[in-house]
Amino acid sequence: MADEDKRTARQLMGKIVVTKSGKRFGEVGNISFESRTGELMQIILKNPTAYAQSLELEKDTQNNLTLPYSAVMAIGDFIVVSEEEII
Repeated sequence: MADEDKRTARQLMGKIVVTKSGKRFGEVGNISFESRTGELMQIILKNPTAYAQSLELEKDTQNNLTLPYSAVMAIGDFIVVSEEEII
């Protein structure tokens, strides 16, 4: 990944998470990562939508809904995730 493609976690906070078909999941509340490697592991949602709550998404230790970071397809004004990777 080129340096201009790298983003800090702070730049992702608060962005709206949507599927490629436009379904909203909520906003990025936090991001978990592997401390040894720096690999991003999960997006922790804040203000999850009713749609996100209706799915059987994984939860963190504080009962927040999470999405695997591997499902992220694109990052811009929104974070676009692949619904097939999640459900």
